[in-house]
Amino acid sequence: MITAAVLTISDKGAAGQREDASGALVADMLAKAGYTVEKRDVVPDDEQKIAECLIDWVDRDGIRLIVTTGGTGVSPTDVTPEAMLRVIEFQVPGMAEAMRAESMKKTPHAMLSRAMAGVRKTSLIINLPGSPAGAQENLTAVLPALSHGLAKIGGDPTECAQ
Repeated sequence: MITAAVLTISDKGAAGQREDASGALVADMLAKAGYTVEKRDVVPDDEQKIAECLIDWVDRDGIRLIVTTGGTGVSPTDVTPEAMLRVIEFQVPGMAEAMRAESMKKTPHAMLSRAMAGVRKTSLIINLPGSPAGAQENLTAVLPALSHGLAKIGGDPTECAQ
């Protein structure tokens, strides 16, 4: 079983003014896909707090897959991408491209997404939109590649073509 965690980034959610619908949906999707969701949390749109949580979950807790929801747009409070750049060692751009391509089928606003996927140590971190519908369609787009990607990130030496 691969450990997973879901981090919702929302000022209103962190203040208890909004229910974390996207985080609950993502956790459920991951569990149904066979991942063990060990942690869930909500933090405000604060670059430092986001980065600290991601670092703790990877470095201290050894979580292999972290999925975030929220803070990926272009508004002044959307700082998830900046926090990610502080935390990850490298990006996995194909995952973000796949998510945006899927969302573009539904709305041209998807081109405003700054969501990314990246690796820290042997963990994969993926950013999803904050809306439940957007989170669901984006996670659905990358789910088929997750187990293979996590195996490779973890050092699996087998040939990819086999």
